[in-house]
Amino acid sequence: MFAKDTVSLDLEAMRSFLKAERAKTLSEAEWRFRMRGYGYQVRRVEGGIEVAKLPTKTIVATFAM
Repeated sequence: MFAKDTVSLDLEAMRSFLKAERAKTLSEAEWRFRMRGYGYQVRRVEGGIEVAKLPTKTIVATFAM
């Protein structure tokens, strides 16, 4: 049901992926839904976004976006 449990440690590649996917969507809610499909939970925090790996909700990174 979820993406493979391998986390990319290349944070710049992850940031580029997040930005590219966000550009494809009309709303932030749609973007978060797409990210869940890839196995990531994205949520707004003070100063940016926090990315966690599903289903464990382990925080992978926090980006200023």
